Amino acid sequence: MTTHYDPAVHTPAEDDGGPPPEAPAPPGHHRPRRSRFGRLWRGRPEDPSWVRPAFLALLTATALLYLYNLDASGWANSFYSAAVQAGSQSWKAFFFGSLDAGNAITVDKPPAALWPMALAVRIFGLSSWSILVPEVLMGVGTVAVVYAAVRRRFSPAAGLIAGAVLALTPVAALMFRFNNPDALLALLMSLACYLVVRALEDGRTKWLVWAGVAIGFAFLAKTLQAFLILPALALVYGVCAPVRLRKRLGQLALATAAIVVSGGWWVAVVELWPASSRPYVGGSQNNSFLELTFGYNGLGRLNGEETGSVGGGGGPGGGGGGQWGETGWDRMFNAEIGGQISWLLPAALILLVAGLLATRRAARTDAVRASFLVWGGSLLMTAAVFSYMAGIFHQYYTVALAPYLAAVVGMGAATLWERRERIWASLALAAAVTASAAWGYVLLDRTPDYLPWLRMPVLVGGLVAALGLVFAGRLGRRTALAAAGLGLVASLAAPTAYTLSTLREGHSGSIVTAGPSGAGMRGGGPGGGGFPGGGNAPGQGQGQGQGGPGTGGFPGGGTAPGTGGNNQNGQMPNGQTPNGQTPNGQAPNGQMPNGRSNQNGPTGEGGRTGGAGGGGMGGLLNGAEVGSEAKKLLEADADSYTWVAAAIGSQNAASYQLGTGEPVMAIGGFNGTDPSPTLAQFKKYVADGRIHYFIAGGGMGGGMGGDSGAASQITSWVEATFKEVTVGSATFYDLTSPTD
Repeated sequence: MTTHYDPAVHTPAEDDGGPPPEAPAPPGHHRPRRSRFGRLWRGRPEDPSWVRPAFLALLTATALLYLYNLDASGWANSFYSAAVQAGSQSWKAFFFGSLDAGNAITVDKPPAALWPMALAVRIFGLSSWSILVPEVLMGVGTVAVVYAAVRRRFSPAAGLIAGAVLALTPVAALMFRFNNPDALLALLMSLACYLVVRALEDGRTKWLVWAGVAIGFAFLAKTLQAFLILPALALVYGVCAPVRLRKRLGQLALATAAIVVSGGWWVAVVELWPASSRPYVGGSQNNSFLELTFGYNGLGRLNGEETGSVGGGGGPGGGGGGQWGETGWDRMFNAEIGGQISWLLPAALILLVAGLLATRRAARTDAVRASFLVWGGSLLMTAAVFSYMAGIFHQYYTVALAPYLAAVVGMGAATLWERRERIWASLALAAAVTASAAWGYVLLDRTPDYLPWLRMPVLVGGLVAALGLVFAGRLGRRTALAAAGLGLVASLAAPTAYTLSTLREGHSGSIVTAGPSGAGMRGGGPGGGGFPGGGNAPGQGQGQGQGGPGTGGFPGGGTAPGTGGNNQNGQMPNGQTPNGQTPNGQAPNGQMPNGRSNQNGPTGEGGRTGGAGGGGMGGLLNGAEVGSEAKKLLEADADSYTWVAAAIGSQNAASYQLGTGEPVMAIGGFNGTDPSPTLAQFKKYVADGRIHYFIAGGGMGGGMGGDSGAASQITSWVEATFKEVTVGSATFYDLTSPTD
């Protein structure tokens, strides 16, 4: 039977980090003392000897996998890397999450996800490793939390299965090696679920309050996405907690207060701080973090009406197609999302229903059923919101589902295995394996040139395992274990292959996808920043955009987004060269920190000798290249200025900032559409001698995506007022040299 909570075994003082208090030794008997290393290696005395070594092996393997080839991603998302660099140079920039050390404007999120990376850069210096290793550690921590939660209520084997499923989910392998806020969000949401499960065991208030603290800090990572699972957690605790109703309501009120305090202190400081002495709140239209939270990053993501966005998505109600893909109940399974997260999603849904069926007659306070409700409710709630949100939606958002999905799979597999002698349980277990194998076959078939030999072994192996599991209760233990092992291998083989492909490639830019090229059709494959909605960019033909009338290029001559990405199988379908390299040798995603063009090996100075490129949407998504001549120009007399340059759009500015190590002002924030600075403010900065150069191109070109007009006005004034300086193929304007 499934292990239930026993106070004699699990005392309130016990923590999963070590063994429970040991019983007193019999009179005259001296219990041998073990070293700390021995206790760490052995774990709980009542556990089989293999449990703790297997857990440590899981964490070690996860860390090694995620560290492999880590520096291939270079700066990853240069938008956040520039903010990390700024935070390592200025404590004010660190606190506010400024994009530059001059504190002109912040990123369009709260700064909590930046803080660990900025501290690492302060300690170890600026590099790809110092930025990305904290993300890897968050991934290892999330695996540990999911293991501890599942192992505590079920069995060590269930915890190991859950941890392995999480570690081998392609989108998890992508985002726990990338510097977006999603890694910290996934860790904190997993921790919140674990703490709620602890609270459901004995009704202790402290666990629920700590869960509120975790959610509050998750809000400081990615605002309202942290609240998606709150209804499920509150409802489960309100119904299932082993205390009186009045106390449950009081505990939920205290947890709510913990959320407000832990997430609201920073918001209060920002809102009360004089706007004239802090950076502009990036992504907002009126310099308000609350407006950013409930507008662009809040309701706008649901209804598609994000002011200042590059465009909304399909309308609510399902089936709506738009810039950000189709909405509807099947969104998590479609061609854009399926290969990122859905490999074991059908199995998880089957196992969730089976787990609730198995505990249907349990008491209201049964902790096993409550665990299914906590993790399963979080999975369903998040998946439902993702499926129908009409605003900005990227494939990598689905990493939020990975911990919930992994926990449900581990719990459900253990529950059915313990009941395998009952025909309904063995049939449900077989159905879960069959669903995983069949769906794995379908997903692999969507990329027919990728490992074509793998599809049939996955399908056949899963069906054979399912047949064995149907009779698992009547077979010998070894035979039943062999069938279960084959089912686990067949279920994990396909996502593992996608995960390994993800680890082999570097990923950079604003929109990234896991797996081989074509796995996320809208994202342009690994490393690529796909144009929202799929296909080519506006006015774009099948080749690259090189700017100029009639070529279909973007303003500034940048390569169109979506033309990048890697293909492990040779020529890309639309005739592009392999490895995401454009025909002229330009890397689509900007320069790597060591001077290499991303994913294409050493090229000296990254292709161009100047620093232009990446204008328009190309600059918006993937930044620009910075050559040695441009770097030399900007670094000259840099200490005399607050900002060595200003550029339209944050990705363009970030590229130059990372290339020079000096602050660069991002006019208009991420999209180039924020009304900061205004033309009057910019003129004042120039008059005060605080900005040296203006970088032409970048952002959204002043004519796309609803530009507020400030960026266009500044560009027009600069072009009419100051001398043009050409470096290679880049154009700068010297703001200290008027044309007259």
